[in-house]
Amino acid sequence: MLKKHLHKLEETIVWSQSKLSTKQFIFLSSILIGVSVAFAVIVLKTFAHWVFKFASSVNSILKLSFINSLLPIFGILLTVFVIKRFLGGTIEKGTSQILYTVAKKASIIPAKQMYAQIVTSSLTIGFGGSAGLESPIVITGAAFGSNYAQRYRLPYKDRTLLIGCGVAAGISAAFNAPIAGVLFAIEVLLVDVSIAAFTPIMIAAATGALVSKIALDETILLSIKQQQIFNYHNIPYYILLGLLTGLISVYYSRNFQRVEHIFARMKFSPYKKALFGSTLLALMIFIFPTLFGEGYESIKILSENDPGQLLENTLFSGFRNNSWVLLLFIGFTMMLKVFATSITLGSGGNGGNFAPSLFLGSYLGFFFSKAINLIGFAKLPVSNFTLVGMSGILSGLFHAPLTAIFLIAEITGGYELMIPLMIVTSISFAISKRFEKHSLDVKSLAKKGHAFTSNKDKNILSTLDTNSIIQTDYLTLSPDENLEKLVDLISHSNQVIFAVVNNEKYLLGIVHFNNIREIIFNQYRVKFTFVKEIMTKPTDVIYPTDSMEIVMNKFENSKVVFLPVIKNAKYYGFISKSIALEAYRTKLKSMTIE
Repeated sequence: MLKKHLHKLEETIVWSQSKLSTKQFIFLSSILIGVSVAFAVIVLKTFAHWVFKFASSVNSILKLSFINSLLPIFGILLTVFVIKRFLGGTIEKGTSQILYTVAKKASIIPAKQMYAQIVTSSLTIGFGGSAGLESPIVITGAAFGSNYAQRYRLPYKDRTLLIGCGVAAGISAAFNAPIAGVLFAIEVLLVDVSIAAFTPIMIAAATGALVSKIALDETILLSIKQQQIFNYHNIPYYILLGLLTGLISVYYSRNFQRVEHIFARMKFSPYKKALFGSTLLALMIFIFPTLFGEGYESIKILSENDPGQLLENTLFSGFRNNSWVLLLFIGFTMMLKVFATSITLGSGGNGGNFAPSLFLGSYLGFFFSKAINLIGFAKLPVSNFTLVGMSGILSGLFHAPLTAIFLIAEITGGYELMIPLMIVTSISFAISKRFEKHSLDVKSLAKKGHAFTSNKDKNILSTLDTNSIIQTDYLTLSPDENLEKLVDLISHSNQVIFAVVNNEKYLLGIVHFNNIREIIFNQYRVKFTFVKEIMTKPTDVIYPTDSMEIVMNKFENSKVVFLPVIKNAKYYGFISKSIALEAYRTKLKSMTIE
């Protein structure tokens, strides 16, 4: 029955594609993708929430704090088993893969990503892995958009646009925050979009939020209504919080990379690595139970009037009403979060850093404001600083200040904190950018030479292949030939530049037509002048391994329009600046989303 309904739906979509204009079909597609991604989010969120509640219920009945600790071991081992047995042994992690796919793989995402992320991340995080569901949600949304576009044979531009629709719908449904969904898709992933492209992305985000609001229990979402009035007298403290969130973002980013690198170098089998990592995670959760899962429940508790609840059913439950013990507990948990998350992902689990950034930000905001209050420097609104801290870390880690501002504004149900949000996110972003050129997710691409930044020219150049514009059919000269051979070549070809090579094809120099005009029209000089007398050394050379950015810099610095290419120390061909620029313009046109 289900198969019959799906077949009928597909027939309807095909019929719509034949009757609607391209733009109208994209609008319809953005709605369908928004609905599909929203249901994927509902499945993920509901499962993770159900497992968390189950563990909490068992824990409250048995009064055994180690129950929560055992679940992540089971979850990460099960995740590794599923990846090894059913997903070909590997799975793409992190939103940076979407950037790479858009730039290097023509926006084609494998179909398995539509379900692989849902299954593996729900097992990892549902059973207590200390990571977030948002990155898998984003990749799932992108996969829905890409595969939908492939199914209906849409071109590259439309595939990329529908990837953006899937991403926006995913974030929107996960937080019931459509504006943040749109901004995340544009600010983090699709930095080069025209104003016209906003419409389908907004439609997808609105659809995702609507379906989530209707079908998903609000208690599962991160929704916080507890906030106090903004007092401009507290601006100096918000500035300090901005500085702290920026520095902690750098701390998180660098330590996350270190731990992941350690696990990547381990010679253990996947199962031994998973057992080792999950055991470390279990010990951390045993001492600091709030590291279990996404951590959104503890964020809600921090923003309320009784944060001492966090110490219940822990080794420190006897100090429930001691503010200093609570503060120390929050501080240690905050600093350990990066290790809990990196161990979760490094040992084989699947998830992301979006939720951990919110967790870390809320704990930092609470720790900072509560410490100020306890010391007696001021009376700060703790709930406000808890919320604003989230935006600071999110901005610092992902280099996405606009997404951070509007996400917190939407999940708190208002814009009362807009000024402190802007202050903290901008300062955090500036500090993080000062010490970390790339955001956390893009750093892994940067190490492989595939970094994508807000610099549009660099992004486009990074997608071009130097080898594709090398011309290897240029005629060459020998240094001991007279200019009669050169005149003959010029008269029978369109070449204006010639490489001078020896018998072993080593480049000795170059001859440009513009430099020898006077000589070639003098028959006596043509007959008695040798090529080696007029050749000049090239101002620079290009290697096939050079990136296009390096190639264009060499053209810019040398002030010439042709440069020779050397491969394996021998002459290989020429690159023309005009052909390089034409390749750039063609790529720019194909990548501009309208």
